[in-house]
Amino acid sequence: RAGARSKARVLHNIPDEITKDPALNAAIAELPANYNFEVHKTVWRLREAGAKCVALQLPEGLQVFSCALGDILARFAGCEAVVLGDVTYGACCVDDLNARALGADFLVHYGHSCLIPIDSCTVPVLYIFVDIAIDCAHLVASFKHNFPKETRLLLVSTVQFVGSLQKATPELSQHFAQVSLPQSRPLSKGEVLGCTAPTIERDDCNAVVYVGDGRFHLEAIMIANPDLKAYRYDPYTKVLSSEAYAHGQMYSNRQLAIERARGAHMWGVILGTL
Repeated sequence: RAGARSKARVLHNIPDEITKDPALNAAIAELPANYNFEVHKTVWRLREAGAKCVALQLPEGLQVFSCALGDILARFAGCEAVVLGDVTYGACCVDDLNARALGADFLVHYGHSCLIPIDSCTVPVLYIFVDIAIDCAHLVASFKHNFPKETRLLLVSTVQFVGSLQKATPELSQHFAQVSLPQSRPLSKGEVLGCTAPTIERDDCNAVVYVGDGRFHLEAIMIANPDLKAYRYDPYTKVLSSEAYAHGQMYSNRQLAIERARGAHMWGVILGTL
């Protein structure tokens, strides 16, 4: 049994010929240092799978790196690389069908957690979370400066910044009355999606802080918890802002849509391929 465990560890170690390849490391160095695209692991997995054509799927915020990643994988994994140009809305949008239609025998999905089981996909899929390192010292200092010590903080983010949240939590916990990272399985602790956010008991916290840019994921937890005071810390601009959502208007719009739909005689349902 000990031998089996040892073998398993060996199988999960990326060979030195990949991790210590000077040409590969020089190519990786051209990518942003604080973005972890896990290129060594991707090259290894593609070689192990004997992939002939790999499809790369990235959300719009990461598309700018798609050509560089494709060039690296084509050169060092020895396969053709195809970038999927359709918009990737979230972790539920693993486009294995289009990848297969384009002749790809492997798909690398960047920027989201493993919401779709890989064993249900039509081609082998590798999820790359793209962990982004941020200035945790500034985040901690900003929170300490703006929130009273008795605050019970709830921290949420996208998968890119969850690692930084977990890194900052111990120091924040020493300063504030309570710091917690909620979890909606199968997501990681502190992770939220635009369609998936936990419902929080009012007594568990009195302020929720979303770490990330934009409002799409923030609004998910604001809709799920209309009574919680919400804030957003943008790790790029390093600005902490108070946020609000027009819940009343949302409910009115929904009710209006329902009333209009009452007179319908035939319903159409639009289905995608994902």
